[in-house]
Amino acid sequence: MRSTLRPSYQIVNSHTLIKKQYEKYDNLLIYTDYKIIPILIIGGHHNKLEELFKKSDVKFGDSVIIETNNLTHIGILIPRYEYADDNHLVLKLKNGYNIGINLGKIKSIKKMIEKSDATNKSGIDYKYRDNFLYENTDQNFSQSQLPNLSLLSTGGTISSKIDYRTGGVMAALTAKELNDSIPELMKIANIDPEVILTEYSENIKPEHWSLIAKKVANNILSGKYEGIIVSHGTDTMHYTSAALSFALQNLPIPVVLVGAQRSSDRPSSDASLNLIGACTFAAKSKFSGVFVAMHYSISDDVIACHIGTRVRKNHTSRRDAFHSIDVSPFSLIKKDQIEISHQYTDMIFQERNKNLEDMSVRPNFENKVSLLKFYPGFDCRMIDYCIKLGYKAIILEGTGLGHINRECFSQIKNAINNGILIFMTSQCIWGRTALTVYDTGRDLLNLGVIPLSNTTSETALVKAMWCLGNFKEEKDVIKTMTTNIANEFTNRIPVE
Repeated sequence: MRSTLRPSYQIVNSHTLIKKQYEKYDNLLIYTDYKIIPILIIGGHHNKLEELFKKSDVKFGDSVIIETNNLTHIGILIPRYEYADDNHLVLKLKNGYNIGINLGKIKSIKKMIEKSDATNKSGIDYKYRDNFLYENTDQNFSQSQLPNLSLLSTGGTISSKIDYRTGGVMAALTAKELNDSIPELMKIANIDPEVILTEYSENIKPEHWSLIAKKVANNILSGKYEGIIVSHGTDTMHYTSAALSFALQNLPIPVVLVGAQRSSDRPSSDASLNLIGACTFAAKSKFSGVFVAMHYSISDDVIACHIGTRVRKNHTSRRDAFHSIDVSPFSLIKKDQIEISHQYTDMIFQERNKNLEDMSVRPNFENKVSLLKFYPGFDCRMIDYCIKLGYKAIILEGTGLGHINRECFSQIKNAINNGILIFMTSQCIWGRTALTVYDTGRDLLNLGVIPLSNTTSETALVKAMWCLGNFKEEKDVIKTMTTNIANEFTNRIPVE
């Protein structure tokens, strides 16, 4: 059940307030709108930046020289975001980076007059052009013959910008602002943007997976779209892609999650190309399912589209941080071309179709599942603690083929006797568990530990949450956990 609550207002200073609109969705409180509103005070202060621009006879897009108390800055004046404060301006430097300058420290702003190469003695590149476009890209959603895509924003770096006052990254871009900032999207599809969450991905919970799954399902069932894009923070995007892969089955159209390693207003941002690649795949791919679209390499030429249950973030900051595990990327997007991997002949895929009746929606997740990583010196009482807290399943991330210290065997047996399901994955990124090779593994099998082959630990955690949220009988949970539902198991592992 969804209900709109009264907005709340927070006064920031004498001329600005923040309006936050909340909605309640299945007992989950979410932001649906976030705006900074100027307060008009008759006879009060005018906009400081407008006054300074008028006094200095400059405007956005002008190349200027700015003198501050102790420095000289040369660059291009660029517009600030909707949520920026009134005490700074933003200058794009020749090296492509943007800086914020406190208005109180500015002594003068002078417009640079473009000169010919013959008279340019200063070394300043007067022909420098801004790489960003700031035009409004509002469009009629029903226009042209382009496919219609739904863009659902959940927050994360892809929806963030640099706060030039603090130097930190803040979540501020709406789905519409994200769409409007990439005019190339207008040539790919008609984009219908909507904000459903504004969360960094470390704050995403299983309740949010349910919310996202329900929203995606509703948009698919509307019949309006040829594809769904979900923008998401990268840190836990592979958890969410796994969650949607299980919650939404027999999809008639592609659902593509996309993120960014660098915020959208940084010169080195990967947001634009990632989103262009995601939209290209969602609009043109003949296959349906849940996928993750991110940079294939550090270069800006190819986007990799990964299977939602077989992808993992393997680097903290590189643009090609995401890799397919034990498989190749499902496809590579090179400009407007989609290359499908030849490897996927023995895996579960469905072609795009218009059959909405076969789509299965099971959006429930059980929180009481723990992922425990074994390590030398691991305290076996952690397993006892899971029993005490009423957990229903434990995913063990064992060493190598799936091993854990024998000292923990009594705790494992006690947990199983108390009705806790225990599954084994490997802390190795590539390869599969094999509990029949060594005595330790065979003893774990005899205790009742259930191996999950080459399912990644993160996907195993999500799948266990999903199984326990949707199946009541233990036998049904075990059967489903050991059955390949959404390519979480693979029959073959490629040789690199």
